[in-house]
Amino acid sequence: MRVYTKTGDSGTTSLIGGERVSKADPRVEAYGTVDELSSHLAMLGDMMGGVSGFVEMIAWFDEIQIDLMTVEAMQAVGEGGEGKVEALPEEAIRRLERQIDAMSENLPQPGGFTLPGGHPILSQSHICRTVCRRAERVIIRAEEEYPVQPVAREYINRLSDWLYVVGRKAVEILAVEETEIAVKTVYAPKNASDIFFV
Repeated sequence: MRVYTKTGDSGTTSLIGGERVSKADPRVEAYGTVDELSSHLAMLGDMMGGVSGFVEMIAWFDEIQIDLMTVEAMQAVGEGGEGKVEALPEEAIRRLERQIDAMSENLPQPGGFTLPGGHPILSQSHICRTVCRRAERVIIRAEEEYPVQPVAREYINRLSDWLYVVGRKAVEILAVEETEIAVKTVYAPKNASDIFFV
């Protein structure tokens, strides 16, 4: 079986249902970014493997990656694909919330802003979190033109919270010495976008 088909050489691809669209279509960007997130999660899980304290957390990764495949499929529906993808159940969001609550119990929070880094596992958790936030923004842009059930966006939003707590938990498990920084504005901006930090 040939891996290459050459059908995408013109810069187009097929969505579920057969619709051909540009590879720059916001739906393609959405499911591609979620795919990127899943790959980063796989790396995080592999890095955690064998490290004491992460066993229970690692057990959740496969389920989350399966959820992400469903999110990808929901974003990839084009004309003619309506009804061909079963939506992610709301229970997937509730499951993340239960896991967040379990990890957060008695977990100390930083006193201010902290710099990413201190251990490869912690750094990778930051990468996952920020890619997840980007996936959320891309999904929102795609939804403005091609609405899908909001459960996909809500799941990604909750997953970013989950990843934040994973990072906090990693600090505790690995006993990472974080670098806290003070962030302050140096002048009163006229617009929210006109902010400089020192």
